[in-house]
Amino acid sequence: MTRIRLADVAHARSGDKGDLANVALFAPTDSLYAAFKREVTEERVRQLFGRFVQGRVDRYEVPNVRALNFVLHEALDGGAARSLRSDPLGKSYGSLLLRMEIEVDDAEMDGVTPRRPPR
Repeated sequence: MTRIRLADVAHARSGDKGDLANVALFAPTDSLYAAFKREVTEERVRQLFGRFVQGRVDRYEVPNVRALNFVLHEALDGGAARSLRSDPLGKSYGSLLLRMEIEVDDAEMDGVTPRRPPR
């Protein structure tokens, strides 16, 4: 097993609506998508975001585009119009998710060139 950062093999897109943040994680191959489904769980995402997410985390699988879509409830301190945070939007949450590290085996990395060498 090899430990990799999601940023080295994946792409993410995020946004917000009210007090919800939405983060989609995209895998480059079917085998990495399977690894993402195994490793990037609701619990791990909730732990990664820590105090920024006060509610639940829902995960939706979107296999036709090899994506996992996470909806983070109570994630924006009330939303852009109500929050006292300096950046109350969910636009940067994709980059935070990409900091997560996961375990993959060599077969799951077939056909993928990481942006940085695995650790």
